[in-house]
Amino acid sequence: MAMRKGATARGDRRDSGVAMRVSVMASLVVAAASAAPQTIRPKEAWPDDRGRHVQAHGGGIIRIADTYYWFGEDRSQGLDPNLRYVSCYASKDLARWTFRNQVIKQSDPEGFGRRWVLERPKVFHNAKTGKYVMYMHIDDGRYALARVGVATCDTVDGDYRYLKSFRPLGQESRDIGQFIDDDGSAYLIFEDRPAKGFHIARLSDDYLTVEKDVCLIREPLEGGALVHYQGLYYAIGSALTGWNPNPNKYATASSLEGPWSQFKDVAPPQTNTYGSQSTMMVKVVGTKATTVIFMGDVWRPRTQWDSRYLWMPLQIGDGNPSTGSGGTLWLPEPKEWTLDIETGLAVIQGGQQAPPAQPNN
Repeated sequence: MAMRKGATARGDRRDSGVAMRVSVMASLVVAAASAAPQTIRPKEAWPDDRGRHVQAHGGGIIRIADTYYWFGEDRSQGLDPNLRYVSCYASKDLARWTFRNQVIKQSDPEGFGRRWVLERPKVFHNAKTGKYVMYMHIDDGRYALARVGVATCDTVDGDYRYLKSFRPLGQESRDIGQFIDDDGSAYLIFEDRPAKGFHIARLSDDYLTVEKDVCLIREPLEGGALVHYQGLYYAIGSALTGWNPNPNKYATASSLEGPWSQFKDVAPPQTNTYGSQSTMMVKVVGTKATTVIFMGDVWRPRTQWDSRYLWMPLQIGDGNPSTGSGGTLWLPEPKEWTLDIETGLAVIQGGQQAPPAQPNN
């Protein structure tokens, strides 16, 4: 039976309206899923948007606008053994990561030798110059050079250009860390074997060199990480045991210059920090709470491409900013947990809110 022309038009409009409602509902579902708390599973394989395990070992994170960028050593299988690689990933929630680029694919830049080392890349954004500046541990195969390398790029996830290597302030430097204070000041953390400690040093205005040694913490630790929380500075470090995990320790101070408190364990010492080594602490300031995340590497030296990550919300107790003492820091036993990037609330499996999520007024 033939259908009247008017009926066809009305049917088309109804179909169009249904399609529009379906499209809007799908968009709302996607938006709701994006805004929902995301799950982080410590020590498990961490797939990126391609389904491949994230390669960002010994890494660091910066935030640009509403996006986090995670840089680290790419130790994937099948890479050219003559090159050293750094990968960059992006995320808006710190859980779901999109691969952006191998931002470093570097041949031996200064005749360091066949087994030369590029480790622990850390990227800073210089607001004055607009440049992105990467620091990295540079060494020869015997770990005798003990330098930092510097590379720059005009975009956060572009191809970085290697500039130079040097010993910061003339001191040996192996494991490095990064710290950006609440006022935007940028610092390099580097381990100094002869001094039996690690330095906190301020970068120059253009970030291309190290300008001032703010403090030498005389404790033989590497994997240095810093965070400023509720008026206190917390420093974490790992003992000098190579690939093998050990009991990481922390100390507190009211200023970066110190004095620093005695170092204490971040976790039950018999767990060896649950098999991980510190690399960074990330502070997430939300609408309801502030959560500090411990970033640790779980190294697998014989299968480095399968090295894992231990991320957990730290439990930080009240301290006395006027004296730099009293602040406690504890790494909970690794369990599946969720992070709401908007509110800053972290919840460990079993419904326990990760204390002490600081209320934000």
